[in-house]
Amino acid sequence: MKEFENRVAIVTGTTGIARAIAKRLAAGGCNVISCGIETIANTELQDEADKNNLTIHVELCDVSAADQVQSVVTKAVKQHGRLDIIVNSAAIHPFGTAPETDPETWSRCMMVNVGSIFLTSHFGIPVMKKSGGGSIINLSSVQGHACQRGVVAYAASKGAVHSLTRALALDHAADKIRVNSVSPGSVRTPMLARSAAHFAPDLPMEQVFERFGAAHPMGRIGTPEEVAELAAFLASDRAGFCTGGDYLVDGGLLAGIGVA
Repeated sequence: MKEFENRVAIVTGTTGIARAIAKRLAAGGCNVISCGIETIANTELQDEADKNNLTIHVELCDVSAADQVQSVVTKAVKQHGRLDIIVNSAAIHPFGTAPETDPETWSRCMMVNVGSIFLTSHFGIPVMKKSGGGSIINLSSVQGHACQRGVVAYAASKGAVHSLTRALALDHAADKIRVNSVSPGSVRTPMLARSAAHFAPDLPMEQVFERFGAAHPMGRIGTPEEVAELAAFLASDRAGFCTGGDYLVDGGLLAGIGVA
């Protein structure tokens, strides 16, 4: 029997880490509903799933919109009758200091990166309670621990993810719902590619990735699949005593912060 047989998961986001997590859970037998706002990415993920016989159903969804998130949860229940896992991995990454960041960008970042976690929890936790419990995994970032310059909205949102994770874990431990966050370092994703283009627009992307990797003690950037393995562990019964924690998958990056 596969590890996630007969379980149902909602995964927000359809690119990068989110895509890898959806595929990893489905490979373990999970029925996955992935949701994202990017139509091309949604189609790509659905095509990958269909070609590889993975039980992933992709929904178009703005995860910052309450009615759309509620619709995804309702469809999950209608199709499968339960909800066991929520992975909140959708995010946007604005650049800029506080004076450079307009209020609309700030609000959008907070609603996508943090508000979506509240929304999936608001609509999903009552269903998980009826299903006998479950696991929520929130994708944060090393930027929530030690941020770089010029990413004020993103860094603030990822710090908020840590606090929200702890609050949810405390509130719902008695409901047998475990809530944890994962904080990756630099990982080969479309988001990292946009960061490379922003911070070093005149250099080839792979060269910038090498520079990013050199900042990590392991000497490289990570892969989405490596993050997905950690998420799969936290979603599984093997992590039965893990809740309220943040788990680094950063190649030792934070271990060396501030060390000459």
